[in-house]
Amino acid sequence: MNLNKVTTMAAVVVAVATLMAAPAHAGKTLDGIKARGQVVCGVNTGLAGFAAADSAGKWSGLDVDVCRAIAAAVLNDAEKVKYVPLNAQQRFTALQSGEVDILARNTTFTLTRDASLGLHDTVTTYYDGQGFMVTAKSKIKSAKQLKGQTVCVQSGTTTEKNLTDYSKANGLAIKPVVFEKLEAAENAYFTGRCIAYTTDASGLSSTRSKVAKDPKEHIILSDLISKEPLGPMVRRGDDEWFAITKWVIYGLMEAEEYGVTQANVDKMKTSSTDPVVLRLLGGGNEDTGKLLGLDKEWLARAIKATGNYGESFERNVGPSSPLGLPRGLNNQWSKGGLIYAYPVR
Repeated sequence: MNLNKVTTMAAVVVAVATLMAAPAHAGKTLDGIKARGQVVCGVNTGLAGFAAADSAGKWSGLDVDVCRAIAAAVLNDAEKVKYVPLNAQQRFTALQSGEVDILARNTTFTLTRDASLGLHDTVTTYYDGQGFMVTAKSKIKSAKQLKGQTVCVQSGTTTEKNLTDYSKANGLAIKPVVFEKLEAAENAYFTGRCIAYTTDASGLSSTRSKVAKDPKEHIILSDLISKEPLGPMVRRGDDEWFAITKWVIYGLMEAEEYGVTQANVDKMKTSSTDPVVLRLLGGGNEDTGKLLGLDKEWLARAIKATGNYGESFERNVGPSSPLGLPRGLNNQWSKGGLIYAYPVR
């Protein structure tokens, strides 16, 4: 190998090492967020457990916690979030146009959405599947018994397409009754216009808990007819913001895995001897924040704001919440679930 080649290779190695060690630029989305002092978050118009506002206008839910954690990480204040309620038809346009910085609205990741909308899927925050709700008095025990029946469904959703596919595949000739707004579809079912109502199983639990006069009068069938990996989306073209969004979520998931909670985050930052915990909380010598254009304690603030993923799940949708959903697929990978965070290192 001649001297010129050796010199060139050495220069490349030095350049790569320099890039790896250098702090990342924050990206144009984060620049805009810092300038306005708010994260603008697109959420559901009202889905208990995921995103819903109370009588005082305070938002809560699993998707809302994602927005709060990100605000804590990038603005040092979980309350610096503007929530923009969006229906199914509005949600993608709002993100594409820049009206919102992130769409955290129980949205299913699909190939079409990922490849054709100019948007990035980030991290699945809830593994779900589409189901059906019927009245107890209907005596319906299986989705196959819906042959020729009316089913209320919201338009512009994967739910509508899945219902059509399921009906054709099983020769059921189901009659979809389609509504643009979620509330309209729910109301039609509860007033008897449809024999059944279909959406994600988590959404059915939310609707039964929030809308039904007597939840015991409504049965969620055990049949699931689809895979619905739900999670936030961001615009393509800003890799820095894409990375921040992903790693805040993965950080909350890994915090649960290592026993870091909302209550013990400060103590563990100074007393833990586990290198992984110290890396998560910015308590050691490593600084993961600079790789994202953030400071050293970005993730510690996020955990302190919302708790780890398991705490958020339990508070919003878990067995002790009004929805009463089991962890199931949304348990940690080490406990038989699908929550498997990329390592924060």
